[in-house]
Amino acid sequence: MISPLPAAVLWDMDGTLVDTEPYWMAAETPLVERFGGTWTHDDGLGMVGLGLEDAARILQGAGVRMEVDEIVAHLTEEVMRQLREEGVPFRPGARELLRDLRDAGIPTALVTMSMSRMARVITDLIDFDAFDVVIGGDDVARPKPHPDPYLQACEALGVDPADTVAFEDSITGTRSAIAAGTATVGIPHMVPLDEVGAHVLWPTLEGRTVADVADLLAQVRQGVRA
Repeated sequence: MISPLPAAVLWDMDGTLVDTEPYWMAAETPLVERFGGTWTHDDGLGMVGLGLEDAARILQGAGVRMEVDEIVAHLTEEVMRQLREEGVPFRPGARELLRDLRDAGIPTALVTMSMSRMARVITDLIDFDAFDVVIGGDDVARPKPHPDPYLQACEALGVDPADTVAFEDSITGTRSAIAAGTATVGIPHMVPLDEVGAHVLWPTLEGRTVADVADLLAQVRQGVRA
């Protein structure tokens, strides 16, 4: 029996669709060092999935003497520069699955805590019409792990969250997608997701198909942990 298709598929960006987390870390380290501080790899990992304003406050705590909005603007510009120079660093299997979903006529949304203008730099660099909706961190009142970003994406698409599948790689993002009521797939990248509560953990999107996504949603609807 063929499972019905989801009403939409919702994608986190950094670390899920694209491997930009190293770009963020590369922007954070020299910024902290400019103010005489030290920024470690573990410090960078602690920022994965955070809203940019929350991340900026952590950087202030590390000694960066700039206003929150100035830090957000600086980091965003640095990551955008790297994207323009290096291109879109897709995570394994992400581009292929996204293209298959679009070819199947499934609506998609990009739900990220990065600034929406940076998200659109990435979507503009993708060589097909990848997303119907883009929700950035500056589009929502409450960031992940609150459900607001995913709820706003579903509202924009006109779909019930219970009929959607979300892909996430961070703890805060996974909690956000779960709280919104989506069927949530955790794809661990920089941090483990074993105890976060995703409906299923996929080690990679490589080789995954539209049928896999549809089957996952059907299992969640039936109360089965995949």
